[in-house]
Amino acid sequence: MAKTTFTGPVVSINGFQGVGVGMAEALTSGSVTVASHAGKILKIGSDTDGKITLPTINDSSAGATDSTGLNSGSNIGAQFFFVVETAATDLDIKTDGTDKFIGAITVASTNATTAANNVFVPAATNDVITLNGTTKGGAVGSVIKVTAVDDNKYFVEGLVTQSTSGANVTPFADA
Repeated sequence: MAKTTFTGPVVSINGFQGVGVGMAEALTSGSVTVASHAGKILKIGSDTDGKITLPTINDSSAGATDSTGLNSGSNIGAQFFFVVETAATDLDIKTDGTDKFIGAITVASTNATTAANNVFVPAATNDVITLNGTTKGGAVGSVIKVTAVDDNKYFVEGLVTQSTSGANVTPFADA
C-alpha cells in the first residue's frame, strides 16, 4: 500500500495514528485549540507556572454543511495530552469557566516517608486543575489527558507525582 502525506488538519471518523516529530509540541501559557493542539503530546517544560486554557466545548452541529466532517462545528472527542517535563510550580489547566471537569486524577508520592497515592475526583463546579510540583502533583513525568465528551464536560484522567513529604491534596478547584 502506498504512503500518503498530509500537511494540514485531517479528520477521520474512525481514527488515524499520529506519529513523528510534529506530534509533540512545547507549550507554555495561553490557549490551546483543536486545530493546533488536539491529539498532540503537549510538553510542559519552560513555563512551569503557566495558565493553559482549553477551548470551549461545542457539541452542536448547527449550521453545519456536513454533520460527520470537519465542518460539523463540533469538537466532541478532541483530546489534549499534557506531559510535565520540568516540575510545575503553579501550572493551571483550565476551562472557559462554563465547561467543567469529570473523571479523576491520581496524585502519587515518590517520597518514601509519605508513600501515599490518592485519587481525586472533581466537584461538579471544578473548572481548574492546578499542579504545584508538590502536594497537588506536577513533578517531572506527570501526565494528564483531557477529552471533550459532551456539552460543558471535559473528561480528565491523569497520574501526577510529587516528591515532598506533604500530604497529597486535590488538584481540582474553581476559577
